[in-house]
Amino acid sequence: MEDKDLKKLVYDKYSQIAARNEKSTCCCSGTDKTEVYNIQTGDYSDLKGYEEDADLGLGCGVPTKFAGLKAGDTVVDLGSGAGNDCFVARAEVGDTGKVIGVDFSEAMIAKARGNAAKRGYSNVEFRQGDIEEIPVGGNSVDVVISNCVLNLLPSKDRIFHEIFRVLKAGGHFCISDVVTIGTMPEGLRQAAEMYVGCIAGAIPKNEYMDKILDAGFVSLDVVKETPIDIPNEILSEHLNTEEIEQFKRGDSPIYSVTVVGSKSGCGCKNGCC
Repeated sequence: MEDKDLKKLVYDKYSQIAARNEKSTCCCSGTDKTEVYNIQTGDYSDLKGYEEDADLGLGCGVPTKFAGLKAGDTVVDLGSGAGNDCFVARAEVGDTGKVIGVDFSEAMIAKARGNAAKRGYSNVEFRQGDIEEIPVGGNSVDVVISNCVLNLLPSKDRIFHEIFRVLKAGGHFCISDVVTIGTMPEGLRQAAEMYVGCIAGAIPKNEYMDKILDAGFVSLDVVKETPIDIPNEILSEHLNTEEIEQFKRGDSPIYSVTVVGSKSGCGCKNGCC
């Protein structure tokens, strides 16, 4: 499948989810259904600023918990959905800070803007756009966050370079995403519906980290790593019985990770010149 077709697939599915009025139970959704299973590996309920109606259950971690946000920060959330992480970030940066959510689904942007408006938030803004070309000026952001989004898109290299571009010197990112450790069965990787669901687009952890370093970041750290269990009823849609047994015998090849990386204080790639 071509990159543009994969992006349209993701766009259509997440626009469908935005049109619903109830919380999804999963990040991973099939092409013919809006729910498959829940890979959320963190709990937002105890975080200041959490708004349940803005949480569509689409994440695979809690990046705002590890992002080191402080009062006055300018924060960008890539793939902001209905605004969940943006509202948690707003509580951390306070009235002197600013939060910008970016999503390429107009339906998600409309939902997020509605959630912000009914709460009277004036320092949270939502922009429709492609995170491969982040609609934010260069060297203007203190912290970039994202939750289970980069994995959906094929051009991860370009996205990490864009994150580097928008961050100020000394700025950092905190991203929760899905990676593989070991070998993923080809049946899962080739399934388009699993791509929409954050799984088939996962790349090996070491390759993921190399892409971050290649973009110029320093001080890279995995702050949380959690195996993702896929139920047999989901595996059976893509694998035969022998493949399922082999998959279950080994260690889980699919993990949720939360990664933090920094741009050097001088703004140069991979450290000061």
